[in-house]
Amino acid sequence: MRYLFTLALLLTLSPAAHAERLPRPDHVVVVIEENRGYSQIMDKLHSDSYIHALAKRGMLFTQSYGVSHPSQPNYLALFSGSTQGVRGNACPNTFDTGNLASALLDAGLSFASFAESLPATGDLSCASGAYQRKHNPVANWQGSRLPAEVNQRFADFPKDFKKLPTVSFVIPDQDHDMHDGSFYAADMWLKTHIAPYVDWAFKHNSLLILTWDEDDSREGNRVVTLLVGPMVQAGSSDQRIDHYSVLRTLLDFYGLPPLGASRDAEAIKGIWKKR
Repeated sequence: MRYLFTLALLLTLSPAAHAERLPRPDHVVVVIEENRGYSQIMDKLHSDSYIHALAKRGMLFTQSYGVSHPSQPNYLALFSGSTQGVRGNACPNTFDTGNLASALLDAGLSFASFAESLPATGDLSCASGAYQRKHNPVANWQGSRLPAEVNQRFADFPKDFKKLPTVSFVIPDQDHDMHDGSFYAADMWLKTHIAPYVDWAFKHNSLLILTWDEDDSREGNRVVTLLVGPMVQAGSSDQRIDHYSVLRTLLDFYGLPPLGASRDAEAIKGIWKKR
């Protein structure tokens, strides 16, 4: 009897017993914006923006960071757990390593990248109008680990959100991701194209992650990351996260093994509603 009591006590006190259980969203949409530091986005001058309205509906991370400069290594890190040795924005790159999409597909789940102004499904152009492949990491694994059909146009983003894959990357083009266009152009694009999904997500166990690839090199690569959905508490969190933390969280949602540097990152914690 004493042995059983001691064993029960040890199990109660063990970290595993208190490990936070992550939700399993039916769908996750990850939208990636460009080249703005935290203070530029959360400035009071933008308090009437859709982005600020999103921040009030979900969890705002005040200590979220890119992992590198310039843009492309950050996208690769978020998608694969590694910058793949890339230090610039040169195109093309071709890799044959594990990544978020291949992990989901191997587990019988689904993934697609929806890039605005991509000329056609599976197109591997380095640039086309305001589209830039450096912002579309899935293209770098197409033909090695991934089929062409995961590399889609934003025009193909389903209007029936039930048809969304398990995880989607949404890549606005450079006119609408704050790279070339203004804060307000990007904000209006989000309100027009992403707000309907957010409203639907709250009723359908689904999640939006809105993040930035990097800052403008003036804030130590501190960026805004927002999680918005019915499983997320509203408020702000000062836990330190980066692209590897976000990737680890996405993988842990679905019980998938960590990739690259996400092995050493912790999944986002302390923000989930109790079920």
